[in-house]
Amino acid sequence: MIKIQNKSDTLIIVIHEIYGINQHMKSFCEIISEDCFDVICPNLLKRETPFDYSQEEVAYRNFMENIGFADASNKIRDILSEAKNNYKKIFIIGFSIGATVSWLCSEEECVDGIVGYYGSRIRNYEEISPRCPTMLFFPHEEPSFNVDELISILDKKNIEVHKYSGQHGFSDPYSPKYNLESTEKAFIEMVNFLKANKSN
Repeated sequence: MIKIQNKSDTLIIVIHEIYGINQHMKSFCEIISEDCFDVICPNLLKRETPFDYSQEEVAYRNFMENIGFADASNKIRDILSEAKNNYKKIFIIGFSIGATVSWLCSEEECVDGIVGYYGSRIRNYEEISPRCPTMLFFPHEEPSFNVDELISILDKKNIEVHKYSGQHGFSDPYSPKYNLESTEKAFIEMVNFLKANKSN
């Protein structure tokens, strides 16, 4: 688990991809903590060493067979339950499977906002209606589903969706799918979203 304490009244829970807490997650947590947020990134995998990008299929299978979305979201709900009395605001930021887990927690009363990067499995939970402000980022290219179709279904109250150039994983500077321009655009949107909802 990554835990960065800044004695803030706002907590950000970061939820990793199938690979676990890798260099991307460490760097991302450091960057957002610079805005004086407290940051937690729990390890949802039942192993300490993250998977390499070359192990994508193994990492995906490990998550689906050994963890799953129900257990992962319950783990985040436990963290929320422990943290809610210590913070004025709590946000969740998730990447890929982490974005879907964030989405599954978006109906919790103590969550003040979620940001989801390329949560492709959100398409399996379209019936969820977030109680909190929600910002979702999708890439133009998703081989397993139609991005525009999903975006039209997600056109609900509280949800703001952005689509950027690139592929699933575009915001990870350590990935071959990295897209600098899309990363920067999404990051600016995310920071503005957090600032706007922190002051509400």
